[in-house]
Amino acid sequence: MLVLGLTGSIGMGKTTVANNFKRFGFPVHDSDAAVRELSGPQGLAFKDIVSAFPSVIANGAIDKGSLGSIVFQNRAKLSQLEAILHPHVRSHRQNFLAHASRARTKLVVLDVPLLFETGWDRHCDRVIVVSAPRFIQAARVLARPGMTRDKLAVILERQMPDVEKCRRADFIVRTGLSRIDNLRSVFKILKIVRCRTGKKWPPFLLRPKFDKK
Repeated sequence: MLVLGLTGSIGMGKTTVANNFKRFGFPVHDSDAAVRELSGPQGLAFKDIVSAFPSVIANGAIDKGSLGSIVFQNRAKLSQLEAILHPHVRSHRQNFLAHASRARTKLVVLDVPLLFETGWDRHCDRVIVVSAPRFIQAARVLARPGMTRDKLAVILERQMPDVEKCRRADFIVRTGLSRIDNLRSVFKILKIVRCRTGKKWPPFLLRPKFDKK
């Protein structure tokens, strides 16, 4: 099974690229969606998050705004939250891969915002980086509810610079043009990789460490 890593800094258009892989019939594991599931009232990380940050609970759920205001202002708190979430997300991702492998899926995509930062790129056969001009990135992100330039600066500080991600990429998808161009870029990548054999799954499951976190 070929494992493609998909990454890109905030606001680069990674979700659109991931959705295009889905349109072509290939399963995508979305790390952000996994976090939402895991931190929900029935999620495996819910109790640990509430225990560590009791003030963020509201009406039986985690108030994401309150939690965000805490961790964005305090690096130690952010690290504490990541220490809770990362093992659960890792297990969620492994279960996705195992299920896809049992289903004899030929190709899967791992959508991981911090792919390089957490070392998960070494578990992917190929890595795709989604990139866009800086002004388009800023416009997209600042249009999100509750987002400010200060918050964006904090997020970007934690992420590897776009130029470095592009340097490490096997493929780069440039966004900001049109949806058709985006779709064509994904199709071109699939034409190149679909007949290749993956070498990263399942052997890496036997290794004791999966990432830096």
